Amino acid sequence: MPILSRTFHLAAVTAVLIAPFAVAQKAVAHSGCTSSAPYVSGSGGYDTYRIPATVVTDRGTVLAFAEGRHNSAGDTGNIDVVLRRSTDGGCSWGPMSVVAAGDGDTRGNPTPVVDPRTGAIVLVTSYNSGAVTEGQIMRGDVTAQQSRRVFVQRSWDDGRSFTAPRDITGEVKLPGWRWYATGPGHAVALTRGVHAGRLVIPANHSAAPGAGSSDTGQEAKYYGGHDLYSDDGGETWRVGFVDATYDGVDNANESTVAELPDGRLYFSSRDQLGTSAGNRLDTYSSDGGVSLDRPYAVQPTLDDVPVVEGSVLQLPRVGAPLLFSAPSVPNVRQGMAIWRSGDGGGRFVKAVTLSGEWAGYSDLAAVDEDTVGVLYETGAGSAYDTIEFRRVGVAGLSGG
Repeated sequence: MPILSRTFHLAAVTAVLIAPFAVAQKAVAHSGCTSSAPYVSGSGGYDTYRIPATVVTDRGTVLAFAEGRHNSAGDTGNIDVVLRRSTDGGCSWGPMSVVAAGDGDTRGNPTPVVDPRTGAIVLVTSYNSGAVTEGQIMRGDVTAQQSRRVFVQRSWDDGRSFTAPRDITGEVKLPGWRWYATGPGHAVALTRGVHAGRLVIPANHSAAPGAGSSDTGQEAKYYGGHDLYSDDGGETWRVGFVDATYDGVDNANESTVAELPDGRLYFSSRDQLGTSAGNRLDTYSSDGGVSLDRPYAVQPTLDDVPVVEGSVLQLPRVGAPLLFSAPSVPNVRQGMAIWRSGDGGGRFVKAVTLSGEWAGYSDLAAVDEDTVGVLYETGAGSAYDTIEFRRVGVAGLSGG
């Protein structure tokens, strides 16, 4: 973007930052809607929509990202990152746009965040050749160009358009890593302490087996969590903490993050077939994601969550809880629910079950001061029939 145009944009962003929640609340106050379906599988030229991610911009616009899978529900092949925008709090949606085209390859795992310094939407995504599978990548049976790579894009106009994907793999993928996945789901921009303004992207990877091992690398124990962060609005990136236990006990996989009121980061991760008793892992970082306070460990109060991606969101009000969303039937992707924690992730209590239908991945966003939005996979026939946006009142989630 030319310097003059960017300067003008920043002035506009400053103006809308004066009262962003007031704009959003006014837009949704008279809507009365509870839910909407921005994505319905089989429509719009796609076989299936999966992997939802959502953020609310500084102007109160709800952005709903997803993977548009052209030919099947499978995780590889011709897959685009798509987007729909809502200016009324998630009650109705504008036309779908393609943010990152697969062009026969796989682009996905959308992980968006709003840069608090400029108002730009920063989107990090993952890529691999559409001709290879996750198993082949984990076994090391692919070239570097076919393997998982990482890209960043930005929008300066409230999500109406995005820059072309820029490859940052060399900055954020360590030698010896094979698989790589950003998020999926929203990332965070830090608001407290010396790292205020930092963008933190939760992610996961797989490592190659050590020399002399008979393992192929496809074993679940080689999954690990990590994060990447930027202190300049997404221009440059660094790898933060790296979970490199690879012992098969706790296998951190798809991850999500929230900034707690005390400034710590809370990371929640899918436990991918670890031998410990539980499907959710968590940990904390007190230095803005550079290192972990302790290794990932099982979160025992989420023991009714199956092996699946989930989302966390710290509500902004003083004394408000940390929220978590995921299906709520053990060993089955069904019954999307929201849990709350009043102690920063120490203990969770189920606050509400949204539906008894099939359910899969989800992402949480604060629509306004009184409303939380849940963008999640669901359906009567399968978890991948639709991606629904459900509006839930904060008062009913807080337990007060």
